[in-house]
Amino acid sequence: MTEQTVQHESDQQPTDLQVDTSAQPAGPPEGGAQLAGSDRTRRVLVRLLRVAYPHERFPDGPYERTAASIEDAARADAADDRALTQGLAGLDRAAGGDFLALDAAAAEALLRDRADEYFFRRIRSTAVVALYDDAEVWELLGYEGPSFDRGGYLHRGFDDLDWLPHARVEEYTGEARVELVESREGTR
Repeated sequence: MTEQTVQHESDQQPTDLQVDTSAQPAGPPEGGAQLAGSDRTRRVLVRLLRVAYPHERFPDGPYERTAASIEDAARADAADDRALTQGLAGLDRAAGGDFLALDAAAAEALLRDRADEYFFRRIRSTAVVALYDDAEVWELLGYEGPSFDRGGYLHRGFDDLDWLPHARVEEYTGEARVELVESREGTR
């Protein structure tokens, strides 16, 4: 008898298929507080965001709004909701029961270990947009926001680079240069 390999058509990545979609275990994760739908979920998620996107000058507001966006996106899909809840609970377990108690370096190392996990990729895909598309963040970073509704950037400081030296532009005044191009029949 010969062995056959059967390949199935799927748009899912192999790591997407590793998500445990079985029922959520009852009770809190070992050594940690109950996460699902709790204030702790939000606190762990905000801490994760602060570690993954560290900006000392950012107040809690942008991180809180980003966490809310992530939770809303996860609620729209049962598998994503389970992955988020289980992923955050896994962070607590990996941290010895309390991800919030880790120092910044240990929390970053823990997140780096999980950077390729489905739940973290889902968080990242929402967070990078939600965090940096926040008007309060724009102000903190010195970004004026979109300019289309104000006529564009061309007449609104597009070239206000007073901290750079003036560009030295020289025109070529020498003899015109000719390029010879050979054509080969039959080749493209």
